[in-house]
Amino acid sequence: MNQSSRWHRNDWTDTDVARHWDSVASIYIDANDRVHGTHVQRFKKSVQYLKLDAHCRVLNITSRDCEADEYIRCACPTAQVVNAEISQGLIAVASNIRPQAKQVKIDTYSKLSFLDGQFDRVLSLETLEHVAEPIKFLRELYRVSTNKAVMVLSCPPATCELSYRVYTRLFGGHGEGPHRFLASKEVKKMFQKTGWKLLLHEGTLLVPIGPRFLRELGEKIIKRCQNTLISELGIRQFYVCRKS
Repeated sequence: MNQSSRWHRNDWTDTDVARHWDSVASIYIDANDRVHGTHVQRFKKSVQYLKLDAHCRVLNITSRDCEADEYIRCACPTAQVVNAEISQGLIAVASNIRPQAKQVKIDTYSKLSFLDGQFDRVLSLETLEHVAEPIKFLRELYRVSTNKAVMVLSCPPATCELSYRVYTRLFGGHGEGPHRFLASKEVKKMFQKTGWKLLLHEGTLLVPIGPRFLRELGEKIIKRCQNTLISELGIRQFYVCRKS
């Protein structure tokens, strides 16, 4: 393993991650429904960033209950979507409620069972912070992407750790299992090391819960304060990249 991979490597395994999501698969949808607006924001925003073309091949990793599949197909009915998931429990949940979604079970994020240059678009929502070897994961996404492919990735920033622990203590939910929330500057370094060219970085959801007017005010503030500490406080950071 080279030095850059060791520096970003985490102290859990992808199997540990799969085990966590298997353990909460039965409550996953109910937990997300309690914060529905915040949850589905990831799909609405990412579909805009993906800029889908007719018949484009899309890798959705990790797909969880395949809810993103619906948003992608609504935006581009001819898109060919492959939903990749590490949790067999969540694959079963998705198969039950979205039997039309094409799913593939993966065993590790470090070695994906897809061909070189197979996908025109890659969607990776709230996954990078769970991956045991994120550099290897990003390199695999690079490998399976076509030339000039677009990747949309989201993850919480390091500043979210405290608020996550407070929310979980007060309201429960499915939890995050093994994770390390990443500062945006570290995510950007990972892109540089793996060949991805960053096109856009946007912090969102400054006020993720509460009255609608307060959440909308939070979005207005964070939109005006991109590339500042305030932006880094948004609980969902979006990154749009192109394969260079």
